[in-house]
Order: sequence, then C-alpha cells, then structure tokens
Amino acid sequence: MHAHEIRYPVKLCLDNGDLNPESIGWARQPLIDCNLSGHFGRKKKWNYWCLTSPDFLFSVTISHLDYAAVMFIYVLDLNTLKFFEKTELFPLGRELDMPDQVNESVTFHGKHMNIEFLEASTHTRIHVQIHHFSQKNEVLRADFILDRSDEPESLNVVIPWSKKRFQFTSKQPALPASGKVQWGKKEYLFQPDSAYGCLDFGRGIWKYSSTWNWGAASGKSAAGHVVGLNFGGQWTVGTGQNENGLIIDGKLHKIHEELQWTYDQNQWMKPWQIKTVQSTRVDLSFTPIYEREASTNVVIVQSSVHQMIGYYNGRVVDDEGVVHWIDSMLGWAEDHQAKW
Repeated sequence: MHAHEIRYPVKLCLDNGDLNPESIGWARQPLIDCNLSGHFGRKKKWNYWCLTSPDFLFSVTISHLDYAAVMFIYVLDLNTLKFFEKTELFPLGRELDMPDQVNESVTFHGKHMNIEFLEASTHTRIHVQIHHFSQKNEVLRADFILDRSDEPESLNVVIPWSKKRFQFTSKQPALPASGKVQWGKKEYLFQPDSAYGCLDFGRGIWKYSSTWNWGAASGKSAAGHVVGLNFGGQWTVGTGQNENGLIIDGKLHKIHEELQWTYDQNQWMKPWQIKTVQSTRVDLSFTPIYEREASTNVVIVQSSVHQMIGYYNGRVVDDEGVVHWIDSMLGWAEDHQAKW
C-alpha cells in the first residue's frame, strides 16, 4: 500500500466541518490547515513535546479536549530514575486558544504554571516555569531551543475514520535541542549533538472511546546518522493510512505498512517487539527502564496510559534499501486507552 502524498497546502475540513477528502494522505511538511469547527465535545487538540538527553527526559503538553483544557508536565532523571508528573485540568478552558497550524505559537499562563511554545522561522523556543513542582514544592524551570534551520522533513498524516471522525497528526522527532532544566537545586544541560526534541501535534474529531500504540525515539545510528523513529498502532488500522516513518538526516522515509506490536500487558517492563510483517523494514526490540503509568477519571474523561521509557535496538531500512542499525536509542513506547 502506498497512500496518497500531499504536496500542496490543503484545509482539513469542508465548510460544514466534515473531513475534506482532498486532505487524506501524508506529507513531508505540515501542509494541513486544521480548520476544525462544529462537533462540540469531539474536537481534540494538543501540542506535546518530549525532549531527551543522555541524562534526562522532559515532557510538556498543552491540550484542549473541547470541554476542558489539560496541561501536563513530567520529568525523569535517567540515572536515578527520579520521576515526577504534574497535571492541571481547567473545565471549559475558554482562555486557551489552540492554533490551527503546526508552525503557530501557543502559550498558557496559569496560577501555578506558565508554558510557552514560541515558533520562529528557524527554531522553536520552549519555556516552562512551575513554582510548586514535586512533593517538595520545588521550582521547575525549563528553557529550550529546537533547531529547524536545516528545514527538516516531518511525518504528517490525516487519518480518516469517517467523514465526521478524523485526525491530523504531525510527528517531528530528532530535532536538535539545546537548553537546560532547573529542577530544585539540580541543573540538567541539553547539548544539540546529543539531545533531541520530538513534537506530537494533533488536531481532530475523535470518537469517544479510542485505543492506540505510539513509539518514538531520536538519536544517532551506529554509522552516525541522525535518526528519528515514529511508530503507531491500533488506532489507524483499516483507514488506509498510518503514522509509521523514519526521519534520517532530516529526510522522511515513509513506511506504508502497519506494524506488529508484541508486548505483555501483565508485565509491561518485559521487552517489546515492533516489526513490519510484509517486509524487513522495521525489526526492533524495545527494553523499558521506567514505566510511566498515568490515569484520569474525571466525569466523562477516562484515560489509562502505560508509557514505557527505555532503549531501542535493532534495524530499520530506509527508502533506498539502506540498513540503519539502532543501538540503545532512547525513546518510549506506549499503550493508551482513552474515553474522552
């Protein structure tokens, strides 16, 4: 299967709020204008960032579920496995304006946290400050620059469940990251030769109950190429589209097959396997070192996620048939069930 490649800007929705058939497919750049309208309660919008260095993982999200805004931040010291997560939910969330396009800034300024994703032509700046973070009420402050000066390609896909239920996702791994995180009295530095950012930008009209897998990683291959991995599962099956691809030295290599995910839901910390079935383009094992288990049960919002943080090993094959060996590449793999 080779899904349609979108090469020119297009609107996600028709004037009546339904899916625009011309937007269905995938693109190497975020060409989709996410002009969502109507469908109250079903619109879901988020900007999720995860940044990794050899010593630290930092993630921050601004999201809107149509009837509530949700911000969450989590951090993990990869040496000590010290972890903390903070979530704030704001009913209705009228003060939050989520942009329609990937390259637009979005900010949130609340009583307990400030989050800024500021877009420029050559970079993204992330600033986060929380005054009472962790059980010790420590201050958390993060400042990052994500470099886009080389105009990297990304993985952009419209998933069509139906004309009234659909999703646009832009996955952008392997963006060089520089900056630092101050967590209490400790400082973590991010250097662009060994630290990377990954953006998950989502805009869509979702059904109430959904289940998905997502895996991603960024780093250097055994031969020194900068590689970003992005893999999905469950939620795209039967749509003719998927979110599987490789970013190698800034170029997208699209994988049109669905993947086989093998893992034990009774023992999440056991190694996972992610493979293509019809070819040998993906053959990876994933070994967790930490389980982030997060759940939400607030009125009509119910969510359960097992996000495993760990290391990928194995091989992937690009569009030219070149094999790229992956050796202990830091990333994550998750199983997520949501009623939202």
